[in-house]
Amino acid sequence: MNNTTDTVSIRYFSGYIRNWRKLCAELGIEQSLSREEREAAILIAAYKKWGVELTSHIYGMFAIALWDGEKQKLYVIRDQVGQKQMFYAAVDGELLCSGDVNEIAADPRFEKRLNKRMLQQYLFYGYPIGSETFYEGMYKLMPGHYAEWDGKSVTVHRYFHPVFEPDESKTPAEFAEEIKAVVDEILGEEKGDSEFPYKESFLSGGVDSSYLLAAGDAAAANTVGYEEAGFDESELARRTAEILGKGFNVKMITPEEYFERIPTVIDKMGQPLGDASAVAFSIGCKAVREHAKVVYSGEGIDEFFGGYNAHKRELPSDWTYLTCSHIMSEEVVKSIMKDYDSSVKAVDPVAPLWAEVHLALA
Repeated sequence: MNNTTDTVSIRYFSGYIRNWRKLCAELGIEQSLSREEREAAILIAAYKKWGVELTSHIYGMFAIALWDGEKQKLYVIRDQVGQKQMFYAAVDGELLCSGDVNEIAADPRFEKRLNKRMLQQYLFYGYPIGSETFYEGMYKLMPGHYAEWDGKSVTVHRYFHPVFEPDESKTPAEFAEEIKAVVDEILGEEKGDSEFPYKESFLSGGVDSSYLLAAGDAAAANTVGYEEAGFDESELARRTAEILGKGFNVKMITPEEYFERIPTVIDKMGQPLGDASAVAFSIGCKAVREHAKVVYSGEGIDEFFGGYNAHKRELPSDWTYLTCSHIMSEEVVKSIMKDYDSSVKAVDPVAPLWAEVHLALA
């Protein structure tokens, strides 16, 4: 980061501003600019007008590092639900930040030391949870947060609080109409994109990806398949695409191709993730890249609409919810870790979230 006295400049940006047309009109930005120029202009103009509250006006996915030369401060911002990753580390009076863990770790000034606390948590959950990373001194900016760096210290603020308010006043049909209106609004901003007019979509045959394919402007659907019938959903996806009148592509994955892809996926992730589907998804993305640059996906919608059947299980009211995806119990982790730390509890990262939900329901 070069601490110039420029009023406002973009140090890092990864993402996509979905409502760029509306923002261009509101901020007086020429829509004919290239996407890169347009997004930089939007971010700078939005910050000048709204400050860090620009997050209330920008819709999409984003990880931003924005330098305010007048205040001599760097603002690092992550989108509301964390679609884009953002990591940071303070080194020699500078805040290194990137959506790629490896980019920060590669800086010769950053001393790479294993964070054993994160290793312990990972063995329980199967993914790096919370704001810590596998490197001591490197942190993950949480969804809906921004960090403020003044050259000496980092202050983290939370700007987005999802509100959990059960509503029993509407019928299922009314909720369905509400969902349709939101989806139509979002996809309406995508349709007619002159820069990337041709789009495709991922499809499993499930409700979320099928709905997205039906409502959007994707010309074709894509899925992955396996020789083992018990794991293969490609035929259901094919029938769904045919019913909707869409083109269809399937990438059949062999065991050899799957295992060959693992090192690439691990390297790109930066941090380990105990989810075997990530490898298949990576292979699918590589295949689609050959004929499309923009692909819709229903990833994450399961969680948004309540998750999976395992989430329906009854839990004692005094339990902290530990998710249904835990890999090992604390007893097992203790038995295999040489430097097990009894002060690091599996509940630590999720206890505040669970308490927040209980408070909202009180």
